[in-house]
Amino acid sequence: MEERDDMIPEQDFEAQEPEVQEQEAPQEVPQPVQAKPEYTAPQPSSEKLAKEAARRQVYRQKRLAKYEAEVAKIFAEIDKADAREKAATADPTKQREVEIFAKKKRDELTKAAEQQRRVIMSSTASKLSYERRKSLYGYCFIAIWAIGVLFIFAGPLIQSLIYSMSDTAYNSINVVPEGGGEPIEQILGVNTKWNGFANFRFAFVGDPDYGVNLAVTLGAMLPDVSMILVFSLFVAILLNQKFKGRTFMRAIFFFPVLIATGPVIAVINGTLASQGAGGSAAQMSTMFRTDMVDEFLAFLGIHNVGEQFMSFISGVTSDIFNLLWRSGIQILIFLSALQQIPTSAREAASMEGATSWEFFWKITFPTISPMILANLIYTIIDTFSDTQNAVMRQILRYTTSMGVEHFGSAAAFAWIYFGIIAIALAIVIAIVSKFVFYQVD
Repeated sequence: MEERDDMIPEQDFEAQEPEVQEQEAPQEVPQPVQAKPEYTAPQPSSEKLAKEAARRQVYRQKRLAKYEAEVAKIFAEIDKADAREKAATADPTKQREVEIFAKKKRDELTKAAEQQRRVIMSSTASKLSYERRKSLYGYCFIAIWAIGVLFIFAGPLIQSLIYSMSDTAYNSINVVPEGGGEPIEQILGVNTKWNGFANFRFAFVGDPDYGVNLAVTLGAMLPDVSMILVFSLFVAILLNQKFKGRTFMRAIFFFPVLIATGPVIAVINGTLASQGAGGSAAQMSTMFRTDMVDEFLAFLGIHNVGEQFMSFISGVTSDIFNLLWRSGIQILIFLSALQQIPTSAREAASMEGATSWEFFWKITFPTISPMILANLIYTIIDTFSDTQNAVMRQILRYTTSMGVEHFGSAAAFAWIYFGIIAIALAIVIAIVSKFVFYQVD
């Protein structure tokens, strides 16, 4: 192949490259923009840094010493258990198995302790433990409730306590109209006159109905609360199963909570007619009643049943809609707790041969036991504060239809009732809390 005369060797091209660059048009060099000086935060002095490092080191050493003491205690318990199990048998093979198992536990504890030591020595020396931080989160949530109680309910509570220890009467003046005529009484407020505990004595000695109503309400509390809890747990377990239309059925059971206003409940209970709404409400309430117990027992050939038993069964069946109305919140809470049980637990239980009955009592019931306590407290309060019970009806009657002179008596009734509720809750929490299982993270 012949070389062309116009071809330039590689070395010649490289030699001419600077000349080509010199022939290029000069480019404008942008002037550098003078950057603003960045803000630098003031650094702490070396003395402060040294003090902070020393403080953290002391804190870490304290935590480490406390943890080492706990580890040593666990090691001692392992050694005692090992010696006790070895002494319980004379078989060398079993003694060897016990020794191997104890060694495995020691190795696991040593590995976990070493990891925890590294965590402690690398910590930022925070004085708040993990459990303490979790408790603070809870306090932050209930702080909203506490603020609401302080700014909304504190004033009426104090005023009610003052009324309960006073005689009450209207403070009024007579105002003459501008055009003349008879004076018009204008109420300025309520006057109170201290009478000590006379209203409280009147509740137990002077009023013949309060003690009876209190006994009736307390006697109905236990069966009502038990029935609501059992019913809501049963429905929640059913709604937690997989079936078509599950979401719709959940909405159906919770829907009564959304519309359960005072007039609706009055229609269902048949008490709206007594409040001046006429007979149509009483007729509508019959749609929600199922008084068929007598006929059903007679159909089965069951006669001469005890009157108390019949009254209880009749009350349960005829009040089924009221029971459903009062179980919506409990069903929702139980359903939320049931959904927290992992499917792996049921799979492991089925692999071990556990039946559904055993799974409920060994896994489900302990897991949802905190929610059982929460629902128990909620149901007790809801039952006691129901405006349809005898004590609440009497208190409302004293405050609405018997005049201002009975405000003190009504307030005393309410405070006695409140004290009994508080005592009942304290007893229930003290007893049931012993059987509650709290899962630790």
